[in-house]
Amino acid sequence: MLATHRRLCQLGGYFYVSVGLPQRPIVLLHAKALLTSSPEGVTAYLDADLRGPDKILSEAAKTLDFGRPMAVLLLGILHNVGDEYDPSGIVRKLIQAIPAGSYLAIGHLTADIYPELTEFARALNERELDAPLVLRDHARVTSFFDGLELLEPGVVQLSKWWPQSEAEAAKAGALWGGVARKPAWRSGVAGWRRGHR
Repeated sequence: MLATHRRLCQLGGYFYVSVGLPQRPIVLLHAKALLTSSPEGVTAYLDADLRGPDKILSEAAKTLDFGRPMAVLLLGILHNVGDEYDPSGIVRKLIQAIPAGSYLAIGHLTADIYPELTEFARALNERELDAPLVLRDHARVTSFFDGLELLEPGVVQLSKWWPQSEAEAAKAGALWGGVARKPAWRSGVAGWRRGHR
């Protein structure tokens, strides 16, 4: 996260949202440690729950210019949002709020690559944690990008998303990852209607 923080500050700052995971106070401490602004940009922080995107968007608008392209990074969090909270609807709401030319990046745990994770997730979820572990398959993770222009190489095992070496590509990774761009409105683009930015 530190490298991402530094790069985003160089690009003009960013808004960091720590999604509500009460059993992980280290996330809150890490976010507070990153709260350093510079002449290049402002850093803001919100301790929020992804299941409440309206609050996130409202608070983010105090820091970010929603008239300029930006990126929504949902890395390692959507698998903590149960289907009963409509994670696709949450992603849609976030994407509808940002302008064309913006990006969406997702990193999502799966059992497609290592099936033994199914048992791990079941055991973890039996503990009735505030944040369940929902392992979604490739097709389901890919569907989060509906209506967007998926960048190459598409939704792939995270270690294979533009690896720097063969050794990096061979690393174990139980996540599907991808990046997509929100297109300008044009006739025939699924999921986007006139009036959406």
